[in-house]
Amino acid sequence: MKLRDIVVEKAIVTNLVATKRDDAIKELLDALVASGKVSADMRDTFAKSIIARENKGSTGLNHGVAIPHTKTTTVKTPLAAIGVSRGGVEFNSLDKQPVFSIFLLVSPEDKPELHLDAIQAIFSHLSKDQFRRFLRQATTVKDVVTLLDEADAGQAAR
Repeated sequence: MKLRDIVVEKAIVTNLVATKRDDAIKELLDALVASGKVSADMRDTFAKSIIARENKGSTGLNHGVAIPHTKTTTVKTPLAAIGVSRGGVEFNSLDKQPVFSIFLLVSPEDKPELHLDAIQAIFSHLSKDQFRRFLRQATTVKDVVTLLDEADAGQAAR
């Protein structure tokens, strides 16, 4: 699965305002709602679901990245929003460091293989130092889209 297949371009936020986990999740959900890919009446339901999942175990990984996610019957394909924080978001990460890059994923509940494919696609790129560095340095949506296109084309350095 390619990142561009799941990332909603209109839900890329290159300057997250939030500094706390729950606020960042809501800010990215707001971006998905504004993009028209997620209905506004589902925003709070998704927020509660994602935050409940985070309370069971953080999706804040090492190296300043997080992949909060939920499954729902209201989407047919995985959808992701990307948030880039300049100052960092407290996410209760495994390495106890702030998170600077967040991929928020909403997947169809009845297609677990698509959810796993999406998580794997995101994680495989976030595990690459150069990808993380370029994402963190991105200041425009165009910068992020270019990075995603290069990663999908296999051009992003490992």
